[in-house]
Amino acid sequence: MTPEDLARGLVAGDDACLAAAYHRWSALVHTLAWRSLGDAKEAEDVTQQVFLGVWRGRHGYRPERGPLAGWIVGITRRRIADALAARTRRGELVAAAGSALSPADPADGRPEAALDRVLVRYELDRLPAAQRRVLRLAYFEDLTQTQIAARTGWPLGTVKSHSRRGLHELRRRLRQQACAEEPYALPRGT
Repeated sequence: MTPEDLARGLVAGDDACLAAAYHRWSALVHTLAWRSLGDAKEAEDVTQQVFLGVWRGRHGYRPERGPLAGWIVGITRRRIADALAARTRRGELVAAAGSALSPADPADGRPEAALDRVLVRYELDRLPAAQRRVLRLAYFEDLTQTQIAARTGWPLGTVKSHSRRGLHELRRRLRQQACAEEPYALPRGT
């Protein structure tokens, strides 16, 4: 098939044309992503996102604006930029929540440090099970997201999403408690 035939079939909704486009250009997409991100797993995620974007956005392709390969490379560049921005946001969330999750130095003599640890664990226990599991594996077992994905059998993107959402929610709850006028009250039995 010529690129023009692929483009026409793709726009018409022929999934065989999507498969052919994937076969023809996925190595290029993966290489661009890997070189930009420096991580093979993230490059795989971007490659999947690009071809999902190709399928979902196929009606937006305009052959008069350029070849199909150029359109796919444009989608790739946007997905790479999104991945880099997400990486930055994850790093900021991890740093913010990591400081909240870090156990205080027991030698510092601060009695409130023990209370801080209890509050963090309490709020961690209130998160949805998947988010709680990812954060516990990351912070208490010191596993990377790739290692967590391998241990849980979840896709890396799912682990990243649970981590990001869990850290965001944990930070929100801890800030809410820090700003509360009344001291934090644990429920009975805790």
